[in-house]
Amino acid sequence: QLMKSRLLAACFALSCTLPAFSQVTFPVNGTTDPRHTTFALTGARIFVDYKTVIDSAILLVRDGRVLDVGKEVVIPKDAVVYPVNGRSIYPSLIDIHSDFGIPEAKRSEKSEEEAPQFISNIKGAYGWNQAVKPEFEAYRVLSFDQKKAEEFRKLGFGSVVSLSRDGIVRGTSTMVLLGNGRENELFVRDRVAAEFSFDKGSSTQDYPSSLMGAIALIRQTYYDAQWYKICPETKREFNISLEAFNNNRSLPQIFEVKNKLSVLRADKIGDEFKTQFIIKGTGDEYQRINEMKASGADFIIPLNFPATLDVEDAYNALEVSLEEMKHWELAPTNPAALEKNNIRFALTTSDLKDKKDFWKNLRKAITYGLSEKQALKALTSIPAEMLGVS
Repeated sequence: QLMKSRLLAACFALSCTLPAFSQVTFPVNGTTDPRHTTFALTGARIFVDYKTVIDSAILLVRDGRVLDVGKEVVIPKDAVVYPVNGRSIYPSLIDIHSDFGIPEAKRSEKSEEEAPQFISNIKGAYGWNQAVKPEFEAYRVLSFDQKKAEEFRKLGFGSVVSLSRDGIVRGTSTMVLLGNGRENELFVRDRVAAEFSFDKGSSTQDYPSSLMGAIALIRQTYYDAQWYKICPETKREFNISLEAFNNNRSLPQIFEVKNKLSVLRADKIGDEFKTQFIIKGTGDEYQRINEMKASGADFIIPLNFPATLDVEDAYNALEVSLEEMKHWELAPTNPAALEKNNIRFALTTSDLKDKKDFWKNLRKAITYGLSEKQALKALTSIPAEMLGVS
């Protein structure tokens, strides 16, 4: 697994500083140091993965990579030994849905005097709609933000998937480690998944202007891409967008939706084009759990539980619907409902206004029935399996 091949352990009450790896493709200003850095953490309770725990174990690391873990590990003479008796070491967590390091897309507002925009104004051999941009590749624009990386690391995350949450066909996301090394050393995979939504985002075109239009545009894009692929002898154009769309079909396909009903809409599109989407949901899946299970989809679930409703004032209480109150009560049961119904899911910090609420909300989900084993699995091995990076 990814977390076993890199030093991504979230060590409670222990911080380890490693020297940078040798820069094999960058010039070195001065003499190089070819010596290896090896250390051993001894006496720890180590979670090798979500189901394997070893007490009084040894974790052996060399140059940032885990060499061995267990009770009978042979410690080399050159290793620095850190006794951490009684402490626990977990695999670092993976956030499968983030905008880490991705510039925010800014939409230019159109004045009422401007004529409707029917065709993309993007220069080049691209598709006709600005909301369809499968050619976008997150790894090309990602800029490492060490302040945000530190925020993730403090929560126990060692890697994230970064994507642009802009557009209907959003292009590809990328997976990176959250270390302090040179950027070219931190990529796990440059193109890790293809991303979709029903939200046209920053596009200045008038179409689509509704959910129905977004669905029609996605379906038309699939049909255009099919024609573009199977009829080369009749093609009279080169289309960067359709080329990229077809190339992205081999990747995991992730579809972000805004509610439980749009899960079913996205799944219906997937069925039509023989694609099984991974659904990034909103936390209300428990309300239609049988349909969620019937979709056959894997899910990415946020822990953005609704805040306590203000019903102290009688007039304010009248503005709160029964649906809102029931969701406030039952939202923390969502992960447990998915687990109970054997629906595979990963957890994400996405949609949290304050990422510091992540652990509080995770513990709340466990209180409401989510097992600790499933929680760790949903933050480590499941996202790695979904993305094919185990």
